[in-house]
Amino acid sequence: MSSSSASASTAGSTTTSGDGSTSSSFWRNNSRTIPGRPTTVTNRLGSGRPIGSSSSAGNSSFQDYQDSVSDAWDLGDDEFCIISGVVDTRISKRASQTAALNVIKTHKSGTAGSGLKGPNSVRSDISESSSASTGAGRIEQQQSDKGSQVAAVLRIENLEIQTQQQQQQQSSDGMGYVNDQRLRQRFHAYPGRPQLLKLSSNVASKDVECESKYEKFSNILEAPLLNLIALKELSWSGVPRRMRAVTWRLLSGYLPTSLERRQTVLERKRVDYRKLVQQYFDADCRDESQQDTYRQIHIDVPRMNPHVALFQQKLVQEMFERILFIWAIRHPASGYVQGINDLVTPFFIVFLQEAVGADKDLEQCQLSDLSIEQRDIIESDSFWCLSKFLDCIQDNYIFAQLGIQAKVNQLKELIQRIDGTLHRHLQMHGVDYLQFSFRWMNNLLTRELPLYCTIRLWDTYLAESDGFAVFQLYVCAAFLLHWREQLLQEKDFQGLMLLLQNLPTHNWMDSHIGVLVAEAFRLKFTYADAPKHLEAKS
Repeated sequence: MSSSSASASTAGSTTTSGDGSTSSSFWRNNSRTIPGRPTTVTNRLGSGRPIGSSSSAGNSSFQDYQDSVSDAWDLGDDEFCIISGVVDTRISKRASQTAALNVIKTHKSGTAGSGLKGPNSVRSDISESSSASTGAGRIEQQQSDKGSQVAAVLRIENLEIQTQQQQQQQSSDGMGYVNDQRLRQRFHAYPGRPQLLKLSSNVASKDVECESKYEKFSNILEAPLLNLIALKELSWSGVPRRMRAVTWRLLSGYLPTSLERRQTVLERKRVDYRKLVQQYFDADCRDESQQDTYRQIHIDVPRMNPHVALFQQKLVQEMFERILFIWAIRHPASGYVQGINDLVTPFFIVFLQEAVGADKDLEQCQLSDLSIEQRDIIESDSFWCLSKFLDCIQDNYIFAQLGIQAKVNQLKELIQRIDGTLHRHLQMHGVDYLQFSFRWMNNLLTRELPLYCTIRLWDTYLAESDGFAVFQLYVCAAFLLHWREQLLQEKDFQGLMLLLQNLPTHNWMDSHIGVLVAEAFRLKFTYADAPKHLEAKS
């Protein structure tokens, strides 16, 4: 999936027919500034030519579009190119169907009490099916097989999760398990309570880290002059964990594209941050407004992720206080607003992971074990990347947060056009979009998603060619539409609000975020350049 916008660009542009005559394209009839409309128009290759335009007299717009998505199922790029850790395993349509039947049969027998097959057994079933299929002919790479391959992999991944959960249930003490379930339900019963944020898990680690993608990232990052467009296109579908820290620095604009200047810039910016700490945070005297800002930050930081031990460490809280206070002093038009503290967390986690190693469990990490130099690097890089990241959405945090209010209204109009049934259901039961989507816009869904899913989502946000402020609207729309069936089953205001403020995303993985951003891209492609879809009914 490319980050480039594929929508039409300007009104009144013309196309050339076969006889040389020109006519105005029917979908380009309005060039007014439309809320949510992309600001840049480049095709997937970054050449600046819209996908719908003709490169030559012999090419149609459909051919151009087909060329632009010809590698959509490239197994070298796809996150499912490695099946459950088995490298270079590729199965045909017949083999995948056989494996799927085995999965269903195994699951039924497991739930009936006859024993569950583990992931290794499932993989052996696939191997046997693949071996059996080779007797009729060697497996070929065909377009018709790829959809079945992905479906089979998804079924296998889901079975692994279900197997782990059922085995955990069977091995645990009955009463203790019931108490744990009750505690979890009680914890999620409070409206607005953040979801549990797992910092690492076996499921979460199965992200887009395949060797072909490592090689592509390495080639781009090690080039003397970085191709930023290529880096954004590659990062849009997810960044491998070992590459994420340097990639985020580059995508946020913190590092220059020149390879030889990067280390010099890093050292200078880190020294600049230490000077800012001495000038503002360690100052002997502060005025009344600065004192009020610090008091609010000092109250908010300890309440951030209270169930994660890492964020209760004193050193971590002090680092967050310095980052937020200096950012507020340097941005007087907005100052500190509750919710910005959540936006520091993904940067902090990514740079902490870089310092301790990609395989280290951050939940058990003690910041006191790191050197002062390592802690300074994490803090300064988090501050500068946060500053760059918030530049395009600073109107979200000015007085009265007008930017968020505008985006909430745009979300309401967008859902009204996309799904009138859901919109009327919410309106009929008195649910206002501001009541649930304000937090989505203010915290960029960090309170709705597990932390590792937020980090994966920000891979795409940072890679968006026209800034993520526009794309965030369509992500929120796709996120709301994802829960459509559950929302329509709720028949009162209380039930709707409890669901919207405590959406069950605690078991989400990177694959869920991949589907979410893909749907958001589809909505943006469909509605961003269609003005009538963002205008209220007369």
